[in-house]
Amino acid sequence: MYAIIKTGGKQYKVSEGDLVRIEKLNAEIGENVNFEEVLLVENKGDLKVGTPILENAKVEATVKDQAKDKKIVVFKYRPKKASKTKKGHRQPYTLVEINKISC
Repeated sequence: MYAIIKTGGKQYKVSEGDLVRIEKLNAEIGENVNFEEVLLVENKGDLKVGTPILENAKVEATVKDQAKDKKIVVFKYRPKKASKTKKGHRQPYTLVEINKISC
């Protein structure tokens, strides 16, 4: 059984028991969250597709961690101008464990 959910402007394929990194949520560690925007649910060959969202379907998850990803370096160099900039960025994310998919 799996589902496709939409959160943070992105879509994720999730199954029960999965650990998924999603865009940062305002939730504490250990808190339960529900994803109401479920686009698709597949259960033993039975496929239900929303138009665009399935009614009465939800995915329950538990927040396991709030952290930042690895640093990426953004380096801009302008030849013959003696100009360069170097910046770093660490994207925050939330690690959730999928508990239950209901449809």
